[in-house]
Amino acid sequence: MDLGQCLKGRVALVTGCGRGIGQAIAQFASRSGAAVGCVDIDESAAGEAARAVTASGGAGLALGADVRNLGDLIAAADAVAARFGSVDTIFASAGIYPAAPLEAITDEHWDMVLSLNLKGVFHTIKASLPHLTKHGSGSIVIVSSITGNRVGYPGLSVYSASKAGINGLIKSTALELAPRNIRVNGVEPGTVRTPGVEAMGEATLARIAAVIPMGRLASPTEVAAASVFLASDAASYITGQTIIVDGGQTLPELPLSLSLS
Repeated sequence: MDLGQCLKGRVALVTGCGRGIGQAIAQFASRSGAAVGCVDIDESAAGEAARAVTASGGAGLALGADVRNLGDLIAAADAVAARFGSVDTIFASAGIYPAAPLEAITDEHWDMVLSLNLKGVFHTIKASLPHLTKHGSGSIVIVSSITGNRVGYPGLSVYSASKAGINGLIKSTALELAPRNIRVNGVEPGTVRTPGVEAMGEATLARIAAVIPMGRLASPTEVAAASVFLASDAASYITGQTIIVDGGQTLPELPLSLSLS
């Protein structure tokens, strides 16, 4: 999978780069020509992501930061700008999805998920905004989900709320930042074969894949490709939008009587 050097000369900051989709975005952005600031709450995981970028010939910088802490992200954005000269491309992918039935959800559970998934995106935007504004243009791509905006799943009510909130944030910030030539978009993945999802076991994954029209889960790289496209000049007139990357998972299934097969 290759989009060429569509981010050549860009400087990207990627949150949640230590694993899964964020890790794939950091690698894909680097292969597409961007210098990459690899941000993760796990500093050692951020270091591994940055080393993978440099090992493949790119330019990477590892930064430990908790997206729930605005000061951490301001420091990270400043460090990336100091190292590479600017920050013009943001990929906000940090997130968690702990499952719990409604009766078991505590205020602490609610606050943890919303603080990391939703407020963390707000912090990422706010911390990077001075650099994007100074640069005179920029692109922000946020990893949302089909969960919350398109579909719901039992046990993921808090996660769903956070992702629905992200989609609203995408639209409002895109409208506000368009006059500054800063675009804001998102990707809505379906079920992706990340380490967290793989922990559910192959039998469960096979049952999920069976109800996806394309018959399989997405790879993190497929979500990364859509994210990098949205950040690139190929999407220069797209803002306030999300791309669904789900293999047809949200498409309605035709009744057998209407099937063409």
